[in-house]
Amino acid sequence: MVVKIFSGTNSKYLTDKILQVYGAKLGDMSIQKFSDGEFHPIINESVRGAFVFHINSTNAPVENFFETLLFIDTAKRASAEYITCVIPYFGFARQDRKDKSRVPITAKLMADLLQAAGAHRVMTLDLHADQVQGFFNIPVDHLRSEAIFKPFLKSIVNENTLFSCPDVGGVKRARNYAKYFNTELVICDKSRVKVNEVNSMQVIGEVEGHDVILVDDIVDTAGTLCAAASALKSKGAKSIKVMCTHPVLSGSAYEKIEASEIERLYVTDTLPLKKESSKITVLSSAALFSKAISTVHEHKSIAELYAD
Repeated sequence: MVVKIFSGTNSKYLTDKILQVYGAKLGDMSIQKFSDGEFHPIINESVRGAFVFHINSTNAPVENFFETLLFIDTAKRASAEYITCVIPYFGFARQDRKDKSRVPITAKLMADLLQAAGAHRVMTLDLHADQVQGFFNIPVDHLRSEAIFKPFLKSIVNENTLFSCPDVGGVKRARNYAKYFNTELVICDKSRVKVNEVNSMQVIGEVEGHDVILVDDIVDTAGTLCAAASALKSKGAKSIKVMCTHPVLSGSAYEKIEASEIERLYVTDTLPLKKESSKITVLSSAALFSKAISTVHEHKSIAELYAD
């Protein structure tokens, strides 16, 4: 079955890199826009019977997600045999449960909409919570950024390194790295008064004289990471580096990072940086997505990508 790869407006920069690794050309499509802002995609080549991949992160604004839905419907009506949505950053995944009365479970709604539109499969990287996979009744290839970060960290981790997480929700993620590199794990426990605002931060564990690597999936306003870095430094940490998969970096995040105790922030390119920063290093996810696309098309095991 022939493979055809298309890009959403939001992830064209990443799709180009994936195609370069994969060795294919970009599918021909365009988006027509009306004067009032309404839009719809047009596929300018046949996809009848094809194995179609559409690459687009669904971060804000919501038009990015809606564009993905419209493409799925377009490909379905054009008789594509199999439609896989490659969503490097799955927006709204943080809204994965009812943590208070009268709030939506938006991640479940997003899953329902993708399936209703006609998607046969979803591929994404580092969901905010593993249980989001359970919201789907179609296969979900949940790629893990450890395939990107672990090889890179081999040149950084030493006998003085500790891994940490900025909140208890990230313990499993940080423990995975600590176990892999045979290092200790410390935990930062935060409390919030409201969304995107940290009230207090406590460090559980001994960090004095150690090089600490904080592990998280999303850096949004950077408030939590900067508070964790400050708390670790106050407890005597020698240096603090951070690994975050998705660089949302909204509001005054760049300014906070520049003024923080964070020595270096390593992120992937699931989202483009809004501006350059001397403290931020970007690692590409293109090779991982390229291998995953090839693996899915050839009906091989995704687990083979993590054989190491």
